[in-house]
Amino acid sequence: MKLVKLTLIAALLVAGTAPLTYAATQHVVIDSGNNAYDTEGARQSHEQWNDTRNLRNKVNNRVEKEFDKADRAFDKRDACEKSYNTNAYWEPNTLRCLDRRTGRDVTP
Repeated sequence: MKLVKLTLIAALLVAGTAPLTYAATQHVVIDSGNNAYDTEGARQSHEQWNDTRNLRNKVNNRVEKEFDKADRAFDKRDACEKSYNTNAYWEPNTLRCLDRRTGRDVTP
């Protein structure tokens, strides 16, 4: 029992007199800005930009095509209504100028 008490006291004395140390690590990163992470990020950003640009171009082409279609239909309707052919009439569902007798396309 006496040996246990002496061992315990000795352990406490050693622990109490040992200095407390803290480890401090400092990192200095010297980077030229040309690492794999930045390169991959730039590549993905460029790829996303290209994809969205292609999508925007498709949407714009479709809108332009629809506008041209409506514009041509308006011009054809105008020409059909001004036509001297009395049998010609404008069909709004098909956007065509038709002959009343035959139902075929009429070139006004």
